[in-house]
Amino acid sequence: MAEGPVHFLNLEYFFRLLYALATNTTPPAADINTILISIWQVVIAVGYSLSALFLGLMVYFTMRYYQTQKAEEEKYETIEPEHAEKEVRHARWEHIESLIESPTDSDWRQAIIEADIMLDDLLRARGYPGATIGERLKHVDPAKLVSLNDAWEAHKVRNEIAHQGSAFKISEHTAHRAIARYENVFHELGEI
Repeated sequence: MAEGPVHFLNLEYFFRLLYALATNTTPPAADINTILISIWQVVIAVGYSLSALFLGLMVYFTMRYYQTQKAEEEKYETIEPEHAEKEVRHARWEHIESLIESPTDSDWRQAIIEADIMLDDLLRARGYPGATIGERLKHVDPAKLVSLNDAWEAHKVRNEIAHQGSAFKISEHTAHRAIARYENVFHELGEI
């Protein structure tokens, strides 16, 4: 069988040559050249492998960075403040309307409480002082808010719910009437 050139790296030979260099036994000049060539071939192979790996990682992470950046831009894109406020307010009111249309009295209670929180946020945003909604409503000028009485009546229903909890028997008529009163206030104030 004819033997051809060896096309693989013989590690035993490589380590024997390194051992010979470390123990100060001088191998022939051909052996030193062979050692240097073998070392250089290993360095080249490792260098190409690492370069390819890091290039692949760099491409992958760059693509992921741009995908994440695009997703964040879509999620947090800026819209006009007037449009944003109306969208949020309408969505909040739509949630309250969906609760009041439910057949269960627990949803009616929640709708009234949510509407009262919405009223509190609105009064606070308009700068009315006070720690509670009742205190803020006392500072509202009846000449500037025709539906102030509606706000008081709706807030009284909310207080009954808050103080008595599930012991307060709320009828569908009372719940719808309270929400209608909140709706009058919000319409007058331009909230919905």
